[in-house]
Amino acid sequence: MSAQKDSWVSLFSFLLFCVSSIPMWGSAGLLQELSPQEYFSSLQAGRASLAYFSRNVSPGTQPFLEQIENSVEALQDYGISVMKVNCPKEDVSRYCGKENALKKAYLFRGNVLIREFPTDALFDVNSIVANVLFALLFNEVKYVETLADLQNIENMLKGRSNMVFAYVPATGTAEHRAVMEAAFVYGTVHQFVLTTEATLSKDTGNDEPGVSSARLLFCHCQRATDLAQPCRRTAMEQTLTLVNIHRHLKLMGAPLVTEVAEDPEKVSTVHLQLGLPLVFILSQKETYEADRRTAEFVAWQLLGKAGVALLSRDLVDLNILLRSNVALKTPDEGVPIKYLALEDTDEVITLVEDKSKVKQIQEDEEEDEEDEDEKENNNQDIQDDQVMEAVSRDKKRELPLEQILTLTEETFHSALLETARTVVMFYASWEAVSLAVLQSYTEVADHLKGTQGVLLSRVNCWDWPGICIKENVTQFPTIKIYEKGERSVMYDGMWGTEELTNFIMLSRVSCPLKLATIEEAEGYLRGEFPPELSSFHHTSVLGVFSTATSEAKEAFEEAGNILSGHVTMGMYFEDDSLALSRQYAVSPPALLLARSGGRSVEGIALSKQSAQDMVQMIRYELLDIFPEITVQNLPRYLQLRKPFLILFSDGDIGQMESEEMLRVAKRRSQQVFVACWLNLRKTPVGRGILKAYFATIPSLPLLVWVNLHAGGQVFKFPSEQSLTEMNILSWLEKLKAGLEIPSSTLPEEDWKPPLPAYDFLRMMETTMPELSLRTSHHPEETPEQHPPESPGDDTAVPKEPSQENKAEKVVSPGRDLRGTAPRLAAREKQGKRHSEL
Repeated sequence: MSAQKDSWVSLFSFLLFCVSSIPMWGSAGLLQELSPQEYFSSLQAGRASLAYFSRNVSPGTQPFLEQIENSVEALQDYGISVMKVNCPKEDVSRYCGKENALKKAYLFRGNVLIREFPTDALFDVNSIVANVLFALLFNEVKYVETLADLQNIENMLKGRSNMVFAYVPATGTAEHRAVMEAAFVYGTVHQFVLTTEATLSKDTGNDEPGVSSARLLFCHCQRATDLAQPCRRTAMEQTLTLVNIHRHLKLMGAPLVTEVAEDPEKVSTVHLQLGLPLVFILSQKETYEADRRTAEFVAWQLLGKAGVALLSRDLVDLNILLRSNVALKTPDEGVPIKYLALEDTDEVITLVEDKSKVKQIQEDEEEDEEDEDEKENNNQDIQDDQVMEAVSRDKKRELPLEQILTLTEETFHSALLETARTVVMFYASWEAVSLAVLQSYTEVADHLKGTQGVLLSRVNCWDWPGICIKENVTQFPTIKIYEKGERSVMYDGMWGTEELTNFIMLSRVSCPLKLATIEEAEGYLRGEFPPELSSFHHTSVLGVFSTATSEAKEAFEEAGNILSGHVTMGMYFEDDSLALSRQYAVSPPALLLARSGGRSVEGIALSKQSAQDMVQMIRYELLDIFPEITVQNLPRYLQLRKPFLILFSDGDIGQMESEEMLRVAKRRSQQVFVACWLNLRKTPVGRGILKAYFATIPSLPLLVWVNLHAGGQVFKFPSEQSLTEMNILSWLEKLKAGLEIPSSTLPEEDWKPPLPAYDFLRMMETTMPELSLRTSHHPEETPEQHPPESPGDDTAVPKEPSQENKAEKVVSPGRDLRGTAPRLAAREKQGKRHSEL
């Protein structure tokens, strides 16, 4: 009610302005009667007056005089006096002498005649006020009959002024009067154009059957600078009254988008004062430009129906869900602001146009949450993907993304140039693995907080497909490290926090790192050089080359480019390289492997010269001799395609077992298999492995031989024998000779998901043939109306849009809400439909 009251106060002020500073002539509501001499002597320069000359009042003129008298007060509001001039019988002047002259009313400005009106055209107060103002505002209000005339006026106004175009079925009506009264006040601000041609009303976009109702368009010509570009038009949906026109023009004069930097509850705009809602588009600094364009697009669609504001999360501390991207404030007192997570701008527009939609969306969100909670509690929702299940289980947990910079098309390239190394995660906000890796990525950002020269960022390929296509991102997620926007290194390891952190830290150092002196080389082997990795536990590889081994040196450098981020590689290529290598009983070209901070350095001769051979050799040599198998390192050892001699233990293995197994593993002749161990307490999945091998979990520790790549036979070391080097080797010889019986044999089957993958495109074609790839283009959405945002959009030749459509669709940023929480809500809902998984 307060907002409505403010609007009426505003209107009253407007009307008060109309009548202020206008001297009154006589008492309001009284028709003065003067003689011709008195009338003409009273005329003042610049002042308008309406006069009716009469000899005597006949019954036929009485109704006209009544209407003239009723219009006195209305015309006086605009500084126009109304007089009845009584002509003497003997007067034969122009205005009194002829009978025809006595059937007209005359409009004067000063002593200059402006217009003659037949009395039958001034049949009521509306017609009198409308025709008098129309005559006085002849230069301010243009009358047009054809579309060409209207377009000529538009072209003259482009870049200079806006235009108010009104259609009225006939002059002298209440609507005509309302337009003229508005023109009297706003004529110096906007160009008013009037027509009574029904065909012209249709040409300007009036699709109503039977054009009988008056209408008004506000044409935004001041924003249009190109003659070929039509002016945007915003129709007034209310009836043509002075109050509604004033309200509409006030809305058109308000800022298209208001930028807000305070509590939304305290924000008040002209829209709220006039009883309209205010839509907030929530934004953040990383996506400001895209959010600004989205807000402008929404504002054009809702112009005259609601206001639009851009609210920055960085400037206002909002205690709301991170996924909320839109807020709605109504003019009603006591109604709290509603924060929602919407998919695209169509939903925002529907939200304003259909008031019941707000409640429906909130009810749907509450029902969805209740359904999900019920499913989680009953454990009835079966997932075929453990990653998706884990993400679904943790989806209510907000991720701390403050340390990760969000990149857009505008900020991507500039961000790569600002920091020495920029880490970019390319992901899709609806894809389960992406969201799971994003959790690890936030932990990495926390570990590397404050690290100089490293910037962690992210690009949502669902919102910015153009960036991902240019950067050759073919799978989600993908992580790349850029060095000053030039060379990039792609991460192809495990998605754990530790692995990602190691990759980023190792990428900070040149690979290979060129060392200039023996002191630097020895410090490198001890883990003291480079200083940025001095506190970082890793295995270092040092290549030692002489001037005669330049070919091997070049292959080593190429191998370093391939292994960058995965291995610490140094290179010594000086005259005294022979002296360095001889300390470790090798000659150039050679590799020196330093484990455990230089306490153990192993020299290996380089016999192979190609870069790929060196890469495979280095990767193999960096594998632990007797590793502990974890989920993270298992793929590295599976790639060797060798049998596993694995010791299962319920906790750490004893020192005696460790030493005996290590002796077995160090035998060079025994490198045909991988000797390793698995701690069931640290890696609980080992219990499932044992159940697959033996149906039940046997007593631990337990030594097992399994060849996953040939036959799948599982052999169990005899429990009555102790784990010694001799017993293990003897048992292995019996296995080789085929004297042992396998405890079990793993089935020969591919590891596939429990259910087949969805072919979404085929499902769409089956259920909705109109969405097939060949006909995916909506006939009503032409490329001019919706510029494609990705190369995949259909490019069918559209029909020529109308002038109105062109004006409405001149600038369209797309329909996605990209700001703080882009499109996540829709993707969560899509996943819920697949409960049969």
